[in-house]
Amino acid sequence: MSNPQQLRYSKEHEWLSDAVDGVATVGITEHAANALGDVVYVQLPDVGDTVTAGETCGELESTKSVSDLYSPVTGEVVAANQDVVEDPSLVNTAPFEGGWLFKVRIAEEPKDLLSADEYTEFSGS
Repeated sequence: MSNPQQLRYSKEHEWLSDAVDGVATVGITEHAANALGDVVYVQLPDVGDTVTAGETCGELESTKSVSDLYSPVTGEVVAANQDVVEDPSLVNTAPFEGGWLFKVRIAEEPKDLLSADEYTEFSGS
C-alpha cells in the first residue's frame, strides 16, 4: 500500500490534497478503508456546511462497523461527492481517486498534518 506523496494526512486517517484557489479535497486513506471493510453507507457534510479541524463531519458504515468522519481542516464545504453516496464501495476501491469525500474552502489548516512518509510510519501501512 502506498500513500501518495502529494497528499497530507491526519492522525484520524483522512487525507487532504493541496489547495487550488483555496479549495482542497478530503478523503479517507487506503489504510482506513481496509480497516473498515466493505463500506455500505456514507454520510457527508452538505455544501455550505462549516467543518472544523479534528471534529466529526460525517459517517462511514461498513459491514464491520460505523466510523466517524473527521475534517482535517477548518472551512466551508463547497462540494460533496455524490458518486460515493450512491456507490459507497468507491471508498474501498479508489480511496485516493473516485472515492474522495468532499471539497472544502480552507479557512484554517492545522499544523499537525503528516507527510506521506510520516503517515506511513504512524499507521504502519
